[in-house]
Amino acid sequence: MEKRAAPHPRRPRFLSRTRTATPDGGPGRRSGRAGPLLLSALLVAASLGAAGAAAAVTQGAGAPTAVTAQAGHAGHAGHVQGQARAGGDDPDGDGYIPAVPPVTGVEPSDAEPPHRYFHEFQANCSVTHTAPDDPIVFPGQPGKSHDHTFMGNDTTDAHSTTASLQAGNTACKAPGDRSAYWMPTLLQAGEPKLPVGPQTIYYKAGVTDYTSVRPFPTGLRYVVGSPMQSQEEFRDHPGYVEGWECGESYFNDNIPDHCPSYSQLDIRFQAPSCWDGKHLDTPDHQAHMAYPVVKAGTNNNVCPTSHPVALPMIEFKMAFPVNGDLTDVELASGEGYSFHYDFFNAWDEPTLKALVDHCVVGGLQCDARGYDETKPDQGAVLDENYELPA
Repeated sequence: MEKRAAPHPRRPRFLSRTRTATPDGGPGRRSGRAGPLLLSALLVAASLGAAGAAAAVTQGAGAPTAVTAQAGHAGHAGHVQGQARAGGDDPDGDGYIPAVPPVTGVEPSDAEPPHRYFHEFQANCSVTHTAPDDPIVFPGQPGKSHDHTFMGNDTTDAHSTTASLQAGNTACKAPGDRSAYWMPTLLQAGEPKLPVGPQTIYYKAGVTDYTSVRPFPTGLRYVVGSPMQSQEEFRDHPGYVEGWECGESYFNDNIPDHCPSYSQLDIRFQAPSCWDGKHLDTPDHQAHMAYPVVKAGTNNNVCPTSHPVALPMIEFKMAFPVNGDLTDVELASGEGYSFHYDFFNAWDEPTLKALVDHCVVGGLQCDARGYDETKPDQGAVLDENYELPA
């Protein structure tokens, strides 16, 4: 299992971020040129219209930072909303999918449990296919989206529902994880360059009180980031970790022009982890989720009162097999700063609960079996086949 430095702290958004130069001495970011894919995306957005800006959320008077409650951005939510259509999990087509039953009576926890360096486990999932589909943004509309790279569930397409995913198979190590994960396809000279082997998808605690984290509700889905975000919005996004990176080059807001021959192109990006307890989806696919905020007078991360339910924080850590000259590398959604991803939960409920309770609530650094090799006395959640013991 990979051993890493401490989990990336949630940084107040007013802090600047240092960027490492690329090997050729350049700034590690491309100019603001707009390729044909980005221009096409802009035209799509214009045809769909734009929704309102995301609401800013602060925790208490005098809070040291303001964090957006929604991951969307003004002028871009229209693209994220897509075109709702009646059917599947949304029979009336209004874009709202209620949680049944809803989670009520929850207050955001500001408790401070014993310090634990880690509180996480991994879902190791491989790529299954690519397709111009998006069952969250464009449900029931095959070919409507830019091309996506799908991981985990091998049946994911434009018509996917909670039931269809639960009936599918998975390319995740744990058979109980039939969730669908997807992101825009990386292209080099117009050809897909897909991640090789199981990719790392972390499930972490995004709040200080890691003991308050509960499993995802079945059928929850959301979009992280936006294909229409600007370079500045990507850099300042609360899910931003280290941007695009390769070799010794980090904090790149766009795909570097060059990566050393021994390296690959990586990106890490975190999802919101606070839920409103009411909706499995909303029309913009983001309003039901929020990032933690910093409690006034402390350095503690808590869920905002509007989204009081603490869920696991997903973090994509993707590795693409490209290096050398990357000037012809882009995403199917446009420039590198258009990176975003989607999550559609279809875990086996007992399996997910066991992993969350043992690894996240238990303050461990687990692999995909729910085993922390630094604390072997704690045992593993899953057996050698990555399944719950009978």
